[in-house]
Amino acid sequence: METNRYNKGLEVLQQMVSEETLDATVKKMEKFSPDMAKLIVEFPYGSLYSRPGLDLKQRSLLTIGAMIASGAAAQLDFHIKGALNVGLTPNEIVEAVMHCVSYAGFPKTLDAMFVVMNVFDEQGITYEEA
Repeated sequence: METNRYNKGLEVLQQMVSEETLDATVKKMEKFSPDMAKLIVEFPYGSLYSRPGLDLKQRSLLTIGAMIASGAAAQLDFHIKGALNVGLTPNEIVEAVMHCVSYAGFPKTLDAMFVVMNVFDEQGITYEEA
């Protein structure tokens, strides 16, 4: 069962992020803590993201909101890249972040918006507010 969850998780991750991003996160963690790397792949991606009922775009939006609310800005870069790769538009991502301000507060939301800005800059994405 664990191998199945791990393989499912890797399949999901390969749909969401580039090989370069995967190498910089999961593969890097495998060298430091193989058990943590296994948990990262198996639990959220092999057990949750792979469930029916929500598509990867919807799950990505939920994850972005949860990351912002919990103050996990360091993890947000990975998830913003994944959200773009599964088809969320820059506008949808910015609106999702802005929506969090009344629930997560300005400091967490501003931290998140700076992460979004950096990812957009890194990927050459031009964003103009509607």
